[in-house]
Amino acid sequence: MEGLKTARDVVKFCEERDIELIQLWFVDILGQLKAVTITSQELGTALEEGAGIDGSSVEGFARIFESDLIAMPDVSTFQLLPWKVNEQPVARLICDILNPDGTPYPGDTRGVLRRIVKKLDKQGLTAYMGPELEYFYFKSQKDRTLLDAAGYFDQVPDDIGTELRGRTVEALQGMEIAVEAAHHEVAHSQHEIDLRYAEALKMADQTITYRYVVKEIARQGGYYATFMPKPVFGQNGSGMHVHQSLFKAGKNVFHDAKDKNHLSKTARSYMAGLLHHMREIASITNQWVNSYKRLVPGFEAPVYVAWAQRNRSALIRVPVYKPGKEKATRVELRCPDPACNPYLAFSVMLAAGMKGIADASTLRPPVEEDIYEMNAEERKKHGIDSLPGSLMEAVDLTAGSKLVRDALGEHVFEKFIENKRIEWDNYRTYVTDYELNEYYPIL
Repeated sequence: MEGLKTARDVVKFCEERDIELIQLWFVDILGQLKAVTITSQELGTALEEGAGIDGSSVEGFARIFESDLIAMPDVSTFQLLPWKVNEQPVARLICDILNPDGTPYPGDTRGVLRRIVKKLDKQGLTAYMGPELEYFYFKSQKDRTLLDAAGYFDQVPDDIGTELRGRTVEALQGMEIAVEAAHHEVAHSQHEIDLRYAEALKMADQTITYRYVVKEIARQGGYYATFMPKPVFGQNGSGMHVHQSLFKAGKNVFHDAKDKNHLSKTARSYMAGLLHHMREIASITNQWVNSYKRLVPGFEAPVYVAWAQRNRSALIRVPVYKPGKEKATRVELRCPDPACNPYLAFSVMLAAGMKGIADASTLRPPVEEDIYEMNAEERKKHGIDSLPGSLMEAVDLTAGSKLVRDALGEHVFEKFIENKRIEWDNYRTYVTDYELNEYYPIL
């Protein structure tokens, strides 16, 4: 919160407002939110020494014999939750995970992004991210009835989803998370709330907060919200387009007024890096089996590795420059989905882009034609590759990626690959309703 700079400020704030419960948040390797709740009496100690957690019980963390870990609150993330729990105000702090000796724990995905950000800082660079997360509302977790049959930008009278979305925007703003826009998306009962761009680590924190707030506001209303990439057959899935830019000394280094697309050489090399490494980072930006049900042609999800300015079938889009808006020059990566671990997703995006800059990579020409209408031969002529068609294909590509291994660190890299291979094995051996409906009656 603004004005709270030190641990003492936070303790004093809680004392003055009778805040008895404080949630300490962190995420596992898959980006799932975890929490430890402490009392105000323990807050001072937790801010100074951290709170002990059992790492062996957290997905992708420690083995049983090295399970003692410390959740160390980051004072800058202190916020009041925008609702009361049992009529009592509750605060939250997002934590870094440390070893018992106080050193950074290598399995902490927030720490992965922090390392990337520090590397940029040494070059005088600040990375900004602006994600657009889509999600669906359903009647309940068990009843997958959609709440409306509306479409893109529709304003439906007495629409429950619109009311829930509005309450969510108010809650986010109450937590000092700036919202730029909110609207109904293309699919029935699908919505989007766009966050104002922020520094990469802060935005990853805001992303996990956003997901929690969306789901909690829906729950409080008696409904269910999901960030599952493809929850409804025949409808568009949910994406997380990520707008990205780099600044140096307050100046957007992606902007070049003399370039026809207003893109600097730095921006072009960054985009070239993203495109070159996109297939090997896809398992991080699209980390679930279900993610690849969304990444198919015909449902607005970009699957072809190309860039353009106006062509929304391309993987990367460069929003049109508006005079006087040099700071808004950015690239928009359109394939990630909102169910990823944002700390890891932002990390590999930045690693790929920065590798392109380091190598002075050359960006191939834009593709403004509708790639969905091209046949395989035409795509080959344009040098357009495709994203992996399944989680297993994506994981195999990631497993051989030096860039991803270096970006994530050995622990997170190995644990992530291991987890995804288990997920794929569970999926491929599961007998689905589709198989029973299609084959049981005839075989």
